[in-house]
Amino acid sequence: MGRMPLPWSRRLLLPLGCLALLLPPPGAAEFSPSLDSDFTFTLPAGRKECFYQPMRKEASLELEYQVLDGAGLDVDFHLLSPNGETLVFDERKSDGVHTVETEDGDYMFCFDNTFSTISEKVIFFELILDNMGEDGQNQEDWKKYVTGTDLLDMKLEDILESINSVKARLSKSVQIQTLLRAFEARDRNIQESNFDRVNFWSMVNLGVMVVVSAVQVYMLKSLFEDKRKSRT
Repeated sequence: MGRMPLPWSRRLLLPLGCLALLLPPPGAAEFSPSLDSDFTFTLPAGRKECFYQPMRKEASLELEYQVLDGAGLDVDFHLLSPNGETLVFDERKSDGVHTVETEDGDYMFCFDNTFSTISEKVIFFELILDNMGEDGQNQEDWKKYVTGTDLLDMKLEDILESINSVKARLSKSVQIQTLLRAFEARDRNIQESNFDRVNFWSMVNLGVMVVVSAVQVYMLKSLFEDKRKSRT
């Protein structure tokens, strides 16, 4: 289950012991305030898992998820604001992308598989956080060194702008590659599932053909048998 090109060291099953250490309600996990995080986990049948992400005011939270494996390739998705208001609700979707402008507080997003009683789901999601305040502080640190730059052909602000542009492009490239790996993993799981189904029904058809052939031979043989009793 869940054969994927993604490194399995990044896959994590949420233990109940870890959930008990969190201040939010059970069934939740919290991410460090990094600018880009991706996560792959297994959601058992009949279960619901929730996660918390702390955000700052006037920041941006982008979340993309995909169901990589499991019957139907679907899951219910909820995104709630810090005051408990439902911002996004996806019912039985295989993937989704959502972006919200945030305020101070913990945003909760949940993946719900309670509608399935048999099949577990392998889910991949990625968080992209913008305007978290760290870049602005770095720019302020740069500005205090900007003295006497009129004599330079390129000012430190220009260097900083070029570095930020390269950083943004590299980050976007990493995000696209991560999403492509997730798409590849889901397509591979679908192909392997179809391969198993084709093999199974091929064996069933072969068995039916053998049985039908045996019945036909028996019936033809019985037609030519002489059932008359010999008289003495």
